[in-house]
Amino acid sequence: MATKAPTTPATDDRQKSTKAPSRTQVVGHSVPKVDGLALATGRAQFTADEIPKGTLIGMLLLSPHAHARIRSIDTSAAEALPGVHCVLHHGNVPRIAHTTAGQGYPEPSPYDTFMFDNKVRFVGDRVAAVAAETREIALKALSLIKVEYEILPAVLDPEQALAPDAPIIHDEPDISSFLPFDPKRNLAAWAEATVGDVEKGLAEADVVVGGEFETHYYAHAPIEPHVTLTYLDPNGRIVIRTSTQVPFHCRRIVAQTLGIPVRQIRVIKPRLGGGFGGKQEILLEDVCAMMTLRTGRPVFMELNRAQEFTSSRTRHPMRMWVKMGVKKNGDITAIDFRGILNTGAYGSHALTVLTNVGSKCLGLLHCPNIRFDGKSVYTNLPVAGAYRGYGATQGMMALGQLIDEAARAIGMDPVDFCLRNHIRAGETSPIFKALGEGREGVDMTIASCGLAECIRRGAKAFGWKERRGKGRNLPGPIKRGAGMVILMQGSSIPEIDMAAAIVKLNDDGSVNLYSGATDLGTGADTVLSQIVAETLHIPVNDVILTVADTDNSPFDTGAYASSTTYLSGEAARRAAQNLLEEMRRVAAEALSAEPDELSLGEKCFYVKGSARKKISFEAIARRALYAKNQQQLVGHASAISHVSPPPFAAHFCEVEVDTETGQVRVTRYVAAVDCGVAINPKLAEGQTEGAILNSIGAALTEEYMFNSEGRMLNPTFNYYKLLTAADAPKIETILVETHEPTGPYGAKSVSEINTNGPLPAIANAIYDAVGVRLRKSPYTPERVLEALEEAKRAKD
Repeated sequence: MATKAPTTPATDDRQKSTKAPSRTQVVGHSVPKVDGLALATGRAQFTADEIPKGTLIGMLLLSPHAHARIRSIDTSAAEALPGVHCVLHHGNVPRIAHTTAGQGYPEPSPYDTFMFDNKVRFVGDRVAAVAAETREIALKALSLIKVEYEILPAVLDPEQALAPDAPIIHDEPDISSFLPFDPKRNLAAWAEATVGDVEKGLAEADVVVGGEFETHYYAHAPIEPHVTLTYLDPNGRIVIRTSTQVPFHCRRIVAQTLGIPVRQIRVIKPRLGGGFGGKQEILLEDVCAMMTLRTGRPVFMELNRAQEFTSSRTRHPMRMWVKMGVKKNGDITAIDFRGILNTGAYGSHALTVLTNVGSKCLGLLHCPNIRFDGKSVYTNLPVAGAYRGYGATQGMMALGQLIDEAARAIGMDPVDFCLRNHIRAGETSPIFKALGEGREGVDMTIASCGLAECIRRGAKAFGWKERRGKGRNLPGPIKRGAGMVILMQGSSIPEIDMAAAIVKLNDDGSVNLYSGATDLGTGADTVLSQIVAETLHIPVNDVILTVADTDNSPFDTGAYASSTTYLSGEAARRAAQNLLEEMRRVAAEALSAEPDELSLGEKCFYVKGSARKKISFEAIARRALYAKNQQQLVGHASAISHVSPPPFAAHFCEVEVDTETGQVRVTRYVAAVDCGVAINPKLAEGQTEGAILNSIGAALTEEYMFNSEGRMLNPTFNYYKLLTAADAPKIETILVETHEPTGPYGAKSVSEINTNGPLPAIANAIYDAVGVRLRKSPYTPERVLEALEEAKRAKD
């Protein structure tokens, strides 16, 4: 239910006070990526690019069974093999319960994981690890490890996992969680929220639409798999060079798992070949570090592509039962949302993805009566985790289709239905407070919202009125349809996430920016540089970055929850502003003026009204370093988010459906996005288009296929179809600028929200084309033909 804040006057579709102030000099411009040339010429260094001489190769022995107890493990032959230096298994490592989820402390995911355990819970679970001189020796050693398994009954369906007689996946006594958690019932987490009276609201509706929806298992599929290098520095500390989104969380969790102090570990994040949420997880670092501790040698580990599919992390599949009640005038009277999230064998992100299903979707619409009832359930399938969109992707797949279905049921255009019902600036929703991430949420009022403009501009650019409803009666087997959806996400986790930054002045007037933020290829380093450059009135290339090194960077929670631009960017802005005030003080002293008498010029301060009386940044630095009241001029700041201002978007999609083969092809896609002020518009467009193509693939072609024993049958790009540039439809991005008062220079997030559009938009377009609802993804030719046949049988 979206409601107006008490002190805020009524708002209309034009919104209130959301336009940005006067144009800036660096922010809002598409400057080249600061790392673009190095990446394009192959000079950028990734984890696997710097392997020291004498590095051992680490490899994992993974479970062939979905559920089994290890009765015995014999590693003697492997240990005796020449060239093998270390073998690890549950019998010779510390047994310390932890979570692999890289989240803020205390982590809202259950401590249900061990480095190695005497029980395996999915095909691909860890059994043992070896470190050897070569890959060939390591593979031979793995083949020599003899494991005796007691095969246990497996449960592969989340509803069956909730049955009273279902096998208990986590029966070990030493796991725990400080949040709702009942492993004896295979419950990793649950969340409930109620606003108003849902039964009354449904009874008052003129029309009730609803049904069962289901999203599927699919992979992050980054170009670079999970990869880690560990070694000892000259002082005996462990250095972890790793492909991670969360360096500081990685350091903390590895220290916990190994049972050593945090001060003994340094984590370095080099360039990253994609993450998408999958590298918000500690998957290799603990084993790799333990083998370095045992051998004193550098150890390198990486997952191969099949292991990346089965043994890293995936999108949480979800089964949902959703109802929506509406009046004939288009008012929504009630939404009832019940769902079961399949977390797989371990509870990584089990609660927080679940709560985001509700909080990032149900607060989007005006509705006085809402009920959310969700469960995260253990099964003996691969482990799900953080994935771009983080719950909103699953929730909008269902809610986005019901918006279309409800509008059609009352004879209203979905565009008009969305314009009537979406949340606006000056309004709030009780859902924001009811569903937080691991705790009660934050009651917030929307300060910026350009969604109405997104809808109107997107519809016009797409040609909505001209395309919708026009393609079902085309001659021949190819039918054409149009679909749309509106979206909302968030920017950081309020009252939980924190970021810090340091900006240091050099004696030529350039600055060093030290930040713990993690660039995954998203352009974060460029965006942070632009923010600092804008604050100091210097060129972007005068900003020298040191990022994502736990020894040399201040703390940052990492790259997740759409927080980098909004939160890390604000920390960088504040640190630069802090440095600027220190420089102003030195400049005032040098110019025999008061600080408030100075104006900021290009790399200089000057006395107001006397532009010739000025001092350059270079002169300020040299005065402070060498001449008068000597000191290092440095600014530092931290930022914590007290709200999570949503970006908004409206997506429009056209598809062609072949009624003879069931093939669906997206021919055109338009996304109008309100991300506040786009710090770098070209990068914002790139994030939008990448997210859309990612999710078109998820909607149409990507799917894990399992046999009856829980083994993935297609863990290779030969049989798991990723869309490429050759498959991409025409995608148009429209950036609708608003100004978010709590964000750096008015910015909000952009990278996650657009992941959530293709699943519902394509489903709505398919319905417009051929008149069938696809409530289970992906929308494969088989499912399309099955739905057409079912509709034909029902008609006959």
